[in-house]
Amino acid sequence: MSKLYLITGPAGVGKTAISRVLAKHLNKSVLIEGDDIYHMVVSSYVSAWEPGNHLDLFWKNVISLIKNSLENSYDVVFNYIINKENYLMLKEKFKEYEIIFKVLLVSEEELLRRDKLREEENRMNERCLVLLDSFIKQNFDKEFILDSTNLNIKETIERIIK
Repeated sequence: MSKLYLITGPAGVGKTAISRVLAKHLNKSVLIEGDDIYHMVVSSYVSAWEPGNHLDLFWKNVISLIKNSLENSYDVVFNYIINKENYLMLKEKFKEYEIIFKVLLVSEEELLRRDKLREEENRMNERCLVLLDSFIKQNFDKEFILDSTNLNIKETIERIIK
């Protein structure tokens, strides 16, 4: 049976890099990068954290892509900023599938270091720390938290798969 991998964490934590390598590691997989789906809206684009955003359309598109992929026997790796409410919604929508949910966290210093490695137009600077704080305050179950501060990509993926 197909699996759904949900990879989340603050901006700059490594969701994209981890998800890409994880998807390549799986036998038959689809990678859905939340940012790509969100940025499909061109005209009238509003940042996800701003009023008037298009998150309703985003989630409808994501759910459809995940559903189509799972129904066609693909494992799905989806990465985006997923809060507790989003996770519970996805868990309910895809309850017939095995879901592997991981919240990637790192120290503040490591997060800022990783953010500086991104292309300048993709850097989030202090917003990374705001998101890190919001993930910590959500009190996700410990089984979902993966501190990757001292892990490389291969080690992080090994822990996700286990």
